[in-house]
Amino acid sequence: MIQRETSASTPIGRPQGPIRTCIGCRGRELAVDLLRVTAESDGNGEYVLTVDSAGNLPGRGAWLHPDQQCLDTAIRRRAFTRALRITGPPDTSAVVQHYAVEFEGGTERSTRQQNR
Repeated sequence: MIQRETSASTPIGRPQGPIRTCIGCRGRELAVDLLRVTAESDGNGEYVLTVDSAGNLPGRGAWLHPDQQCLDTAIRRRAFTRALRITGPPDTSAVVQHYAVEFEGGTERSTRQQNR
C-alpha cells in the first residue's frame, strides 16, 4: 500500500476562499471580489434590494461584479428575482445608486483585472 504525505498548505493555483457566481455575467470569482446584494421585504409583499458590503445581512445573497455592465445585465435578465427566490420585481434603486457612487461605471473592476 502506498502512503502519501499530506501537505498542510493548499495546492498551488487553487483559489483561497469561497467562489461565487456573478448573476450578471455568470462568471465565477472569489467572494471577496464580488458585491453581495440581499432583498428585504417592505411588508407589502414587495422587496427592496440592499447592498451588503460587510457580508453579514441575513438571508439569501446574490453576487455581482463591481461592474455597471453586470448590474445592467442582471436587471435586464431579471436575475435578482431568481437568485434571491423572491416574487415580483424588486426595487433596484439602492443598488443602482451604490454602483453610481462607488464604482463610477465599472472603472474599479477593469483596473482590478488589469493588475492580475
